[in-house]
Amino acid sequence: MAGQVVVRRQLRRQQVVALFQKLPPCLVGIEACASSHHWSRELQALGHTVRLMPPAYVKPYVKRQKNDSTDAEAICEAVTRPTMRFVPTKTVEQQSCLMLHRARHLFIRQQTTVINSIRAYLAEFGIVAPVGRRGVEQLLEIVADRADDRLPQVARACLAALGSQLRALKAQILEFDRRIIALASIKRDEQAA
Repeated sequence: MAGQVVVRRQLRRQQVVALFQKLPPCLVGIEACASSHHWSRELQALGHTVRLMPPAYVKPYVKRQKNDSTDAEAICEAVTRPTMRFVPTKTVEQQSCLMLHRARHLFIRQQTTVINSIRAYLAEFGIVAPVGRRGVEQLLEIVADRADDRLPQVARACLAALGSQLRALKAQILEFDRRIIALASIKRDEQAA
């Protein structure tokens, strides 16, 4: 029955494994998304061949308005195309490493946002400092100095909270840097062996 619809039904997440356990090994096309690597590993463990496709590559096969049914039909057609490019399924370790890098990147963006906020809020009171790490530290020293009467107490409390947030972000980024270095060292040792 190559190319024929065998099953056409909507599934909830908790029903996916049970359905595929009942099916003989087959080709399964999945649009690459947040949970696709998890499902790919689960279905491969049941003996199925899974091919992940970038959504942009599936989109040309959608024939009418976008919904789950037309997406599924497009995926079925796209997965059989000889020129289709597929995404390799990531291992749990690969996904963990990517998460580490992405979380670090998120914290760096948040750190930049907090620094810019501290600078902007203090500038509203005419308090500025040079750009760079030392400049932010100078600003936070002013915030911590209760004798400095340029800041109202409410503003000082807000800025102190931002300073605490900044210190926590810096500590987390440093911890992630250590983990990245440790993982790189392990990979190097594995490749050398």
